[in-house]
Amino acid sequence: MSSLTPAVLLFAAMALAHGGESSTMSMGAENHTVDTPEEPQTPNSYFNYPKHSGALFAHIVIMCVAWVVSLPVAVMFSIARSRFTIVSQLVFGALNALGVFIAIGYNASTPDLYPNNAHHKLGWIVTVTLTTQFAIGIVGKLAGVLQGLAKPHTQQYEQVAFIPTESSSQQLRSPGPYRLSDDSGHSTVHSSSSHSRSSSASTVAEHAQYELNNMHKEHFDEEEDVGFASGPAFIPGSATKWTRASETIAGFFSARVWRIFAVYYDAVDRVILPLGFVTLACGIVTVGRFFEDTRIYSGLAHWIKGGIFFWLGLLTLGRWSGSFGDFGWAWNIRPRRAGQGWRPTAEFTESFLIFVYGITNVFLEHLGSQDGVWTHQDLEHLSITILFIGGGACGMLIESSVVRELLNTTVDESISVSEGLMVDRERGEIEKPGQYSFSMNPIPAVVILLLGIMMSSHEQPSMISTMVHKQWGDLLAAASFSRALTYIILWLRPPTSVYPSRPPTELLTSFGLIAGGLIFMASASDTVDAIIRNQLDAMFLYTVTMGIVGLLMAWVLFVLALKGWAVRKEKAWRA
Repeated sequence: MSSLTPAVLLFAAMALAHGGESSTMSMGAENHTVDTPEEPQTPNSYFNYPKHSGALFAHIVIMCVAWVVSLPVAVMFSIARSRFTIVSQLVFGALNALGVFIAIGYNASTPDLYPNNAHHKLGWIVTVTLTTQFAIGIVGKLAGVLQGLAKPHTQQYEQVAFIPTESSSQQLRSPGPYRLSDDSGHSTVHSSSSHSRSSSASTVAEHAQYELNNMHKEHFDEEEDVGFASGPAFIPGSATKWTRASETIAGFFSARVWRIFAVYYDAVDRVILPLGFVTLACGIVTVGRFFEDTRIYSGLAHWIKGGIFFWLGLLTLGRWSGSFGDFGWAWNIRPRRAGQGWRPTAEFTESFLIFVYGITNVFLEHLGSQDGVWTHQDLEHLSITILFIGGGACGMLIESSVVRELLNTTVDESISVSEGLMVDRERGEIEKPGQYSFSMNPIPAVVILLLGIMMSSHEQPSMISTMVHKQWGDLLAAASFSRALTYIILWLRPPTSVYPSRPPTELLTSFGLIAGGLIFMASASDTVDAIIRNQLDAMFLYTVTMGIVGLLMAWVLFVLALKGWAVRKEKAWRA
């Protein structure tokens, strides 16, 4: 078998989904353990197991295509309420199913080298979650009542009314019942036999649809209200067939149930990619047989923190591209709407995550100690978590408008002249600075900078481990300096438009966070040991990471642009 190592797969197979590398078969070489590098012929992990390696690599490649290429496209189409949603979901489902079947066959032919691994269980959870979402989407096309058929002698269209929205047809806005799609379009009178077969289900469908129309306006933003899957539906068969199915299915569920389904569907769209990342990370751990026994705590400390920085980098790239612009996160002025409530700033969210992580990981590194003795390295890690707690709390206080107003109390009390008696010059003096309209909070960047500096000088048991830690420490420090440049630019000229200002320094911030997060994950003791055993060096890890991060950023920007294209395409089709 090729000598491909876990460290390489950490980056080359970032979309390794579940495939159940664990099996219930008994281990065929129980007298061997993973820590036997002096006997390389011993199959101590799936990477170096000599049999059926082709099936393992087929599983990895297929899952990479499914979870890195196919699923993000399906998610973007789903969020855009595109007519291509179902097709893209079916493509992903087929690829994922193929990868699962290959893994099941591989499990049946190999010993269980990592008993009770999390990848197997989590893989089935995400598969069931996505399958349920896909089923809701397809059934929603039917239970939403297929409508909007074209006039006779023209191509028949099916406009899906599930999760009806602002951009749906005006029929959905009507306070009264609307005509079902089996109506001829010229008369609302059905034969008595047809009416007796479907009147009950039709009544439920009409009521559920009207309730859904009102529900979606209450719970979803206007910019997302682009229709669940409007336009020509790619569903074969006659209109009558699908109409009857829609009436039957609609009769099974109340409007309250569909309201839950709608929330579940949108929630899965928002969380499935991070959840898939966790699943694939567990897959890499399983295939490489990392972090067994007490080493799990070191693995959690590195992979959780590295994963957080990785996703923070992706979030930063999304902010640069314009994502979350309605929150004011895209380095823009938040668009104003009537009845708009409080929304957290991006810096508040970053500070909150830093604070929570510090609280939940105070003793994580020490738990991996073999003898329970506190070492100076344990105290260093404890100090880092205290930095996260204090820095996160400080950042949240800075983002609080109440706190900022209280800090202005001294100045407010010193103003003795009422505004009505002031001259123009004096009125200008009491106006709040333009910088107040935009959040400029460097504390999250300072915390990341200090973490990078500390890790760059962190004592490690081997030279390669020290170099790897210095690599991701330098990358995080560079990301922090880039964020500082962003704040300098915006302080000199605060944003004045609702459109994303796209400061170029944020691209550097994103790159540093993504690359630093991946190398952070690879700096755990087990992964470094795998690099050493396979006679690789730290620079190999660094160069591979840089190439993959550049490719990943290009793919993320393409997928986000694809979402914008899908939204505009749907609007053009409905015009």
